[in-house]
Amino acid sequence: MTAPLTFDALKKQVADGSIDTVLTVMVDMQGRLMGKRMVAQYFVDGAWEETHCCNYLLATDLEMATPDGYASTSWESGYGDYVMKPDLDTLRPVPWLEGTAMVLCDVLDHHGNDVSHSPRAVLKKQLARLADMGMDAMMATELEFFLFEKSLDEIRADGFQDLQPISAYNEDYHILQTTKEEHIMRPIRNHLIAAGVPVEGSKGEAEAGQEELDIKYGAPLDCADHHTIAKHAIKEIAWGAGHAVTFLPKWHHEKVGSSSHVHQSLWKDGTSLFYDADKPHGMSDLMRSYIAGMIKYAPDYTYFLAPYINSYKRFQKGTFAPTGTAWSVDNRTAGFRLCGEGTKAVRVECRIGGSDMNPYLAMAAQLAAGLKGVEENLELGAPLSGDAYAAKNVDHIPANLRDAGEALKASKMLREAFGDDVVDHYTRAATWEQEEFDKVVTDYEIARGFERA
Repeated sequence: MTAPLTFDALKKQVADGSIDTVLTVMVDMQGRLMGKRMVAQYFVDGAWEETHCCNYLLATDLEMATPDGYASTSWESGYGDYVMKPDLDTLRPVPWLEGTAMVLCDVLDHHGNDVSHSPRAVLKKQLARLADMGMDAMMATELEFFLFEKSLDEIRADGFQDLQPISAYNEDYHILQTTKEEHIMRPIRNHLIAAGVPVEGSKGEAEAGQEELDIKYGAPLDCADHHTIAKHAIKEIAWGAGHAVTFLPKWHHEKVGSSSHVHQSLWKDGTSLFYDADKPHGMSDLMRSYIAGMIKYAPDYTYFLAPYINSYKRFQKGTFAPTGTAWSVDNRTAGFRLCGEGTKAVRVECRIGGSDMNPYLAMAAQLAAGLKGVEENLELGAPLSGDAYAAKNVDHIPANLRDAGEALKASKMLREAFGDDVVDHYTRAATWEQEEFDKVVTDYEIARGFERA
């Protein structure tokens, strides 16, 4: 990608005082930005070459705990450092923060090698595999989230009870409702564009207070970077306006969930390898094998699309969240939807991913499955017609995190594509989440059984 802010331009803005802080960040397992706020002069004087972080940042959970069971780091090994190597192609201004720039870092060991389980490295490995096959990819993600009337601090003080969305009713495509939220959404769109994230637009989604932000498709690493920066910006900009935002896939059992659909296609020298005008639906044989691979191996990689306990609460019939792995032509009830039928823009949309997914890991897993389908020359069955929720003989994705973790652990495809160390690392992340949940007594259990049991 072309850096939104060149290093030479950064040095000039540091010299004239318009930038005084550089966010030097890496992407953690949960898809969050972690790192340091550096004095800009210090960054341009030498820290642009490398800085360091504790290696527990890639062996932790949402609470920043230090679980046991990771081979990469532990109390026994002393929790040492990783090298954070700034990728200057990602250097950009952060317009919603005064005097601030940002750069994403690759995570290396002390020998200069990528840390294999770091999210950017996982995706880059699949992109190298794709390049070795003489292809590249285009991908796009959709970000869905909820805005709330109160601030994060107020909601936390209330114990996350009585949550009130910022709007009162379903605002799907609703211009009047979304006008009421423009004091948040307009700065999000404009600040992200100024930061070099190619936002196309935003819309109300299918629930009260639910929003969708759409970013233009691009090369997979750019797409994942844009997704991650946008998610971070949405949280910060909403916080600055005094409102809370959540990317939790299912914050209430009676509300629609939030997804992150992934669109993808394969290309070579500017020509779509998915398009064949002489084939049904404009789908090339390669595209059919790629989708067949995505479907065959969907259980293997579901964890990377739904990494937490709550992720699986979203998969309910009649909610536009899929439960099966069928493919269809422009049908939102299926797990995989053909878009752009019969045109050079033909592509497949994976609808399984939730708003809590790490885009690097989710995209890498889908590429791995699709490419395996190409290598195996898999045959794609007929598209599903009608309601996928009611369809017979449709395979299903894992119904919960425990099953998804077991499928990940047993996946020969992902072990071949990612390496045993990476699969074992994220299997431990899955089992830790399950262990932590299993210890908790929920409000539901107490209300249901306190008197009646």
